Amino acid sequence: MNDTSAGHCAAARTGQGGAAAEGPRRSAALHRAEALRLLGTVSLGRIVFTRHALPAIHPVPHLVDDGDIVLCTHEGAALTIRDRWAGAGGVVVAYEADAIDAVTHLGWSVVVTGYCHLVTDPDALARYRRLLRPGWSRPDELPRRERPHEHVLRIRPDLVTGVRLTA
Repeated sequence: MNDTSAGHCAAARTGQGGAAAEGPRRSAALHRAEALRLLGTVSLGRIVFTRHALPAIHPVPHLVDDGDIVLCTHEGAALTIRDRWAGAGGVVVAYEADAIDAVTHLGWSVVVTGYCHLVTDPDALARYRRLLRPGWSRPDELPRRERPHEHVLRIRPDLVTGVRLTA
C-alpha cells in the first residue's frame, strides 16, 4: 500500500474526508440462516460464472425462495446457454449481494455458491416472473429480442458465507 492509499484508509477510519463513523471496524461472520435472511431483504445482486474459461459477473434481480436464490436472465445470456450444456448437473456459480453504506463502509455482504439450473415448471416460471418483474413497465409488450427476463434460474446453495461490518 502506498502512502496515499494508507492516508485514505486512515481518513476513513477516523472520520476525516467525509466518513461518518469513527473508530476501529469489526467484521463478524454470519450464520447461514441470517445470511439468507439478509439476502432476502435486497432485490439486486451479482451472479458470478465462467464464460470462455474466464470469470464473468452480471448484476441481476433476485429473490430468496425456500432457501434457494431465484433470478432471471434473457435468452442470449451466457449462463442460460451454459446451463443447457451442463445437463442435469447444473452449473457451479457464486451469487453475491450486499447492503454496505458508501460513506461509513458499514453493513453486510453475503456470498452463495452452488449449482444453478433453469426453472422449467410452467407454474413456477409464471410465479417467479411475476415476482421478479423489473422496474420498467410491461416487459411482455417489448419485442421478443428485447425482453429481459426470458429464463428463470434457481441456485441451490451448497456454501453460504456472510459478513457483517460494524464500527
